[in-house]
Amino acid sequence: MSGWDAAWFDNSIQARQLVVWRGVEAQHVVSTMRLVDTPDEQDLLETLLEGSKPAMPPTKQPKHYLLATPFRYSPAHASRFRPAHAKGQWYGSKDLEAACAEVAYWRHRFILDSAGLAKVDLLTEHTFFQGAISGLAIDLMTPPWDASRTVWTNGADYSATHAVAAEAQHRGVQWIAYESVRSPGHRCAVVFDPDCLSEPAAGLETTKQTWHCKANLSSVMFTRGQRRLSWEF
Repeated sequence: MSGWDAAWFDNSIQARQLVVWRGVEAQHVVSTMRLVDTPDEQDLLETLLEGSKPAMPPTKQPKHYLLATPFRYSPAHASRFRPAHAKGQWYGSKDLEAACAEVAYWRHRFILDSAGLAKVDLLTEHTFFQGAISGLAIDLMTPPWDASRTVWTNGADYSATHAVAAEAQHRGVQWIAYESVRSPGHRCAVVFDPDCLSEPAAGLETTKQTWHCKANLSSVMFTRGQRRLSWEF
């Protein structure tokens, strides 16, 4: 593969740590509440829904569901380091702004792919939280990998990142640090092995933040109190 050399792995795989932010759409409880009348009914519905989902990944220690959930699915769409239909991966960003930018990109992609949303504002609520990563990794923002920055930050072509991720996992790499494409200069992470994920020292629940999102064909905006983050497309 042009642009990088597999020999770069030889001296760059190291034990690394990073605490990152991740955002998910906060729709699960609201969606089920529309279908029930009592707390007992909602608990039963949640149990039935959980039983219909793929099993949680096997891990050495129990994981918070927000850390484990992505690994139970094999999404039909590709992501930067995962081909379509491959085992799920866990993505996060060192800075909250970059995490919001990444979610904003996918909100906009969702609208582009949904003809019925072309002329409306899509309003959603999102939960952002922190996870701690510790394990064998490479960092694409450091030498020698940064020499191929244009390859890793291609806005649409994932062939090189898919190839390096496959080789990394073959060599026992548990996660990769890389530069955010949606928020240049900010460090992101993709986790292949759920065992290198844990809650931050303060506990995952204490880091949770609720943000509201307004997305349409031309822009995506996140708000929390007086704070505003927006992107034009």
